[in-house]
Amino acid sequence: MKKRILGKDLEVSAIGFGCMGMSHAYGPAADKKEMTELLAQTIERGYTFFDTAEVYGTPENPHDNEELLGTALKPYRNQIVLASKCGIRFDETSDAINKPLIPDGRPETIKKSIDGSLKRLQTDHLDLYYIHRIDRTVPIEETAGAMKELMEAGKITHWGISEADEATLRRAHAVCPVTAVQNRYSMMYRDYEALFPVLEELQIGFVAFSPLANGFLTAKYNKESKFETGTDYRSNMPQFTSESIDKNQEMIHYLQEMAQKKNATPAQISLAWMLAKKPWIVPIPGTRKYDRMMENAQSVDIKLSEQEVEELDQMLETVPMSEVFGGSRQKERRS
Repeated sequence: MKKRILGKDLEVSAIGFGCMGMSHAYGPAADKKEMTELLAQTIERGYTFFDTAEVYGTPENPHDNEELLGTALKPYRNQIVLASKCGIRFDETSDAINKPLIPDGRPETIKKSIDGSLKRLQTDHLDLYYIHRIDRTVPIEETAGAMKELMEAGKITHWGISEADEATLRRAHAVCPVTAVQNRYSMMYRDYEALFPVLEELQIGFVAFSPLANGFLTAKYNKESKFETGTDYRSNMPQFTSESIDKNQEMIHYLQEMAQKKNATPAQISLAWMLAKKPWIVPIPGTRKYDRMMENAQSVDIKLSEQEVEELDQMLETVPMSEVFGGSRQKERRS
């Protein structure tokens, strides 16, 4: 697979692999043996960039995903870029399907978290370590300072921020250069395009999570699609309601037409559009399925002209579009 550079020198596969869905938010945790086999197949296909977090798990096993990756990716550790995240916990008092997040960017939390992640991931360092959400009760300079200390200790080689805004990013970058922001980005969620000039200026990469709008842009879902209540966030996402499926039909039809023209799938058009935007954007779609993993990888080979990208942008600006899941609610940390 082709490669891209995040920040100044972190080389990754042009499509990364988001591992969250194997353990969290898309139904019960998947079978470990099957996922271990799938992860080995991703390596064979050329993926080198794997994304997880300490909170991707289940109530029974809160760190399921890191533990899965630790075992599955250990044989390939020197061939891959491994990214994880710290700095949030779930509000376990909530009965919501997608529980509110409680950010915690305190240096002592970050330093404790990295040791747990390294142990579970069976490695002595992470190639990229994110603060998972910004904790407004802690100056970002303190969080950045803790990341700098982890670099100096050899526990991480690069750091990033998830869901970053411009002001926070500039302040953090001044303390310790940021390699990547990981923000939500898809054809249905383009808010962070406003951040692109800043990223270009500071030479920071953009890692796009939910690049297919939680799978909606595969065009595989309809009103009969069922999601497990309680463990599958999609059961509560606005884009999957009957009304939204009707509202989004014109957009999906346009994607299907473009896909047919390019001998591709709607998902591949969505990812190719994103790759064409900037050379430092790296989407990290996730899946539990071999065919979908291969389909995502092949999007790298689909070339969209500037005119085609402009046509897609114009379509996105003008066709009706539903609301899309914008992330779990955040609560302020109390001590």
